[in-house]
Amino acid sequence: MEVLRKEEGKPWRVLEFYSGIGGMRYSLIEAGVDAEVVEAFDINDVANDVYEHNFGHRPHQVSRRGRVMLELFFLKILELIPQTSRPPLMLFVENVVGFEAKRNPISFRNSEFNGRLLWTPGPVLGFDESMVTTEEADSQRYLNKLLETCRPIIDFLELKSFTSEVIPDSGTRLANGSESSKVTEEGNGSDNPLNQYLVPSSLAERWGNAMDIVFPESKRCCCFTKSYFRYVKGTGSLLATVPGKMKDKVSSLQELRLRYFTPREVANLHSFPEDFQFPGHVSLRQRYALLGNSLSVGVVAPLFRYLFTHE
Repeated sequence: MEVLRKEEGKPWRVLEFYSGIGGMRYSLIEAGVDAEVVEAFDINDVANDVYEHNFGHRPHQVSRRGRVMLELFFLKILELIPQTSRPPLMLFVENVVGFEAKRNPISFRNSEFNGRLLWTPGPVLGFDESMVTTEEADSQRYLNKLLETCRPIIDFLELKSFTSEVIPDSGTRLANGSESSKVTEEGNGSDNPLNQYLVPSSLAERWGNAMDIVFPESKRCCCFTKSYFRYVKGTGSLLATVPGKMKDKVSSLQELRLRYFTPREVANLHSFPEDFQFPGHVSLRQRYALLGNSLSVGVVAPLFRYLFTHE
């Protein structure tokens, strides 16, 4: 995301690259930044459909020519910045854990910018001293305070009744048939729409050791990836819907009545606003993939708040 120079009395003018489903834009709104998104860009047709559905403006479609070309496209942007007559004042780049050594020197080699790598959760908690460029901060102190302020997962659920009512045996949810960690999107023909979120017994039996299981009263949850609902291992947490008073009495994973978080619940955990919606033609699997490729508005908004305060 590039922030163009601000004219007196007018909103910030923003260019949004790799806009996805609008996580960055929602973060700007949540941060209370007076900004206007001049143009958005993305390669994903479905993501652009979702963006247009929520903002009334379709991102510019960028040609899809492979991951290498996307990386070169980003580097090309950096290369062109010094050549512009009015270069952007700020450049906000979402990094990925493990890519710091690769991307940080490249991304901020440009002399136009005073590069800074911001580490969370410090900014989320309002700790200015946590805006550091190394991993030497006392992260455990921040994590402990963050845990104190976290709300339980049940606050983010749309199917709260699903955690207490008697539900069908999870073995009737999907007819997978294969010994794999991959699940299918099709249900078993049941009229109950909730059945599609239940974890089949075959997966629980075979891949139970790889599952990250949380409860409605839990205050932590694993990151959701684009492969959530397709694969079990390392793609996101599963919710145990057995009543809390019964969880210590269960003897098998099947008795925990595991289910996937719904797309709306994943969006809630990512702090997307209540009015965020998917167009009707976007499939369940596509919704999970788009959310997994997005970001946490609750994390990025405080970073924007900090950057625009200290610009």
